[in-house]
Amino acid sequence: MPKTPQAHEAHILDGHPTNGTLMLVADLLGSLTGYQDEKSGALFHDVHPVRGEEARIENSGSVAFDFHTENVHHPLRPDYLGLLCLRQDHDQIAATRVSSVRDALPLLTDDEVAELRKPQFHSLYPTSFTRDITGPRPSAGPHPVIFGPADRPFMRFNSHNTQGDHPQARAALRSLATALEGVCRDLVLAPGDLVVLDNHVVVHGRTAFTPRYDGQDRWLRRFYSLRSAPLWAQRMMRHPRVLPAMTEIRGVV
Repeated sequence: MPKTPQAHEAHILDGHPTNGTLMLVADLLGSLTGYQDEKSGALFHDVHPVRGEEARIENSGSVAFDFHTENVHHPLRPDYLGLLCLRQDHDQIAATRVSSVRDALPLLTDDEVAELRKPQFHSLYPTSFTRDITGPRPSAGPHPVIFGPADRPFMRFNSHNTQGDHPQARAALRSLATALEGVCRDLVLAPGDLVVLDNHVVVHGRTAFTPRYDGQDRWLRRFYSLRSAPLWAQRMMRHPRVLPAMTEIRGVV
């Protein structure tokens, strides 16, 4: 293993054997997919701290990162995401936190669940999608936070970016966040461990850790897998496997 990078998109693992491993897993689940707006459409994302970005709520930070659906704003959110650990943090305490909507909803009242099913929420674009955007971050919505059958619900939620339009909606979001915390599982990944998450059922986050920027900091690799892209999206792709920019598809779905 080379030293942990200290800059964005260092590409020091181009051609690395983990590319083949992650592509195999992603393509068994669906199809390995990137997003033109995020990291210029990269298919593999290196998750590591970057000096000066410790407080950013994205994969370059090292502060606690609360529960979120990956790419919550996007009409074609990943069906699955995978996180492969290459190197642990120095203290071996940084955990990937996972929590299932199907475990959390029994802790909510019927009225709270009904509130979360209403299309009255908006989700800001994640900062990883807006590095080149000036001014306020755009948002997607209105959308429900909980949807699907009562016995097999799905979730679209980001504790940092999803906002309710009314006091009752905001109260329901707070209750959901508390319930997700109550059923959370912390996974301290060791080198070689790969966790795969259903992005419509499980939200994930990260505990805080202290980077040293000595080449031995925590380093994960991430992939997205999409079961299928609609034909219109495929026809608009500029590169194979990379979904078009939001400016091209916003409002289509």
